[in-house]
Amino acid sequence: MSLRKTVLSICLAATVAGPALAQPLPPRPATSAVESAGFLDRPQARFCDDKAILTRIVSRFRHQVRHVPHLPDVGIVEFHRVHEHRNYDATEKSPIARRYCGATAELSDGRRREVWYLIEEGMGLASIGDNVEFCVSGFDRWSVYNGRCRVLK
Repeated sequence: MSLRKTVLSICLAATVAGPALAQPLPPRPATSAVESAGFLDRPQARFCDDKAILTRIVSRFRHQVRHVPHLPDVGIVEFHRVHEHRNYDATEKSPIARRYCGATAELSDGRRREVWYLIEEGMGLASIGDNVEFCVSGFDRWSVYNGRCRVLK
């Protein structure tokens, strides 16, 4: 087919279909950025007493005491008095659900220490799963969470 015939075919098709294509599209319902991203459809951050969250804290604490110099070689044996003290659901301004939790950890040396942790929904590796930040009182050697775990309280 020649170029001239191709152009004429396109013009003819546009002329015939023009009125049908000129119809206005139905209005699209207005949605917020949070809704369109699906944040409000997803479940909120897991609860403080979720076994997977507490297991992750135990595992990461064990890694911490092995790899940070001058920390005693202890592990978390059990959690007591697990509680939530703040909860922020996902909103338009802050699309990440957060739970601030606290507990008392019984350590392998028999001592008890306060544990403060934060669960951020959907903030795991590559936004898959939840992120957990934690601080065991007396074990924040480099003051990552400020004195006495203040950042996570």
